[in-house]
Amino acid sequence: MGKSKGRKLLSIVLMSLIAFVLVACGTNGDTTDDASNGGTDEGTTSGEKTELEFWSFWGGGSRRETIESIIEDFNDSQDEIEVTHVYQPWGDIWTKALAAVASGNDIPDIIVQDINTVRQRADANQATNLQEYLDQEDENLEGLFYPQLWDTVVHEDEAYGLPFNTDTHVLFYNKDLFEEAGLDPDTPPKTWDELEEMARQLDVQEGDSFEQFGFYPLWNLGLDVWTINADEGTSWFDDNGDVKINTPEKVSALEWVLDWQDYYGQDTINSYEAEFDSGLADPFISGLIAMRGQNINYYTDLRENAPEDFNFGVAPLPEYEEGSGPWTWGGGFALEIPYGAENPDASYEFMKYLVSTEVQTTFGLNSFDIMANQEANEALEDHPDLDENGHMIYKLAHQNLDYTVITPVPLTAPDYLQLVNGQLDEALLGNKTPQEALDAAQESVENLVEQNE
Repeated sequence: MGKSKGRKLLSIVLMSLIAFVLVACGTNGDTTDDASNGGTDEGTTSGEKTELEFWSFWGGGSRRETIESIIEDFNDSQDEIEVTHVYQPWGDIWTKALAAVASGNDIPDIIVQDINTVRQRADANQATNLQEYLDQEDENLEGLFYPQLWDTVVHEDEAYGLPFNTDTHVLFYNKDLFEEAGLDPDTPPKTWDELEEMARQLDVQEGDSFEQFGFYPLWNLGLDVWTINADEGTSWFDDNGDVKINTPEKVSALEWVLDWQDYYGQDTINSYEAEFDSGLADPFISGLIAMRGQNINYYTDLRENAPEDFNFGVAPLPEYEEGSGPWTWGGGFALEIPYGAENPDASYEFMKYLVSTEVQTTFGLNSFDIMANQEANEALEDHPDLDENGHMIYKLAHQNLDYTVITPVPLTAPDYLQLVNGQLDEALLGNKTPQEALDAAQESVENLVEQNE
């Protein structure tokens, strides 16, 4: 079976199952059809205004307040489009949108979607092709975004979404604990060797128990982040789509993590993780952990929960070895027009507004999200409404995007992470060596790709 036929068959099966469930629930299976984008462009109007529903999962706090303020500004700025924000709970938003597209009923006009799965929806005909609109732009809209973010919304050389925000994983460290241990608080570790050496100096042990942990790599970061870091930015697939799971660098990364596990002891790690899960006060703020790998958005937690005098720094993740690069991982979200939405022209205008530099700067200023618009992040580096820590966060974020890998799910391996993570667990539990686990994962994912080609 050829690649396109295999993917189309998967899409047809998925859509058929959804349609069956919707019919069983009593929904109408009629769909709106349009040759170019699935919409009618006639729209629902109130007077002279086209009404749009914008779906997001921002249900409270600064993000909801900010997006609703932005929508109000947009509505006031012109007299042709009226946007309403519709909150949908995390997780539910995407299943509801998929069901709406399958049934052709109550389709949102614009939706916030996972940036790593845009191609899946494009290939399954669940998202509107935006290329016609982009080709009519006087400016190069693509140039606004970080290149790796733009790549995620392109399917077969045509765009199906606009990147909205992203993230990047960095190292937070407690400067006061550095000083207490005799370390320079302005010189965080730059390599894995330095990270390990400093962590040992920061460890505080009383008998068999630890009063303070210098660092543990799997608290708040996944093993995949460290394998990307070790393999110079190559994830489980390389840029050509080839499976790259059992490379020597990734085997070394898994061995390195197991060394940390052995050093602290699995029982110790498990007992503290249980306390974290039970609602223990933030272990970084409390001083239990001196260094913490974390999504850079963690800064919002520090602003809300840490004492005013909490003295911390942020730095890129240490390099696997000197010169290999501080590679890290990021995710994020994109704006899409679901296939079949009634008002794609108006929806695109609102999407374009949301990714403009001014609006992206406003959203980042209030949420501390890392925005997809490069100019917005640059503006936030020295924004007068941010304090010194805010400037530090955005400066590092902008620099770190040069080494941040985004990992769109391959069309030929939609469920590959289950196969990889299962083998990683086998290694962490001691049931397989790192080499054995990654060899098994390599073979399983290669077989999955072959089946779907």
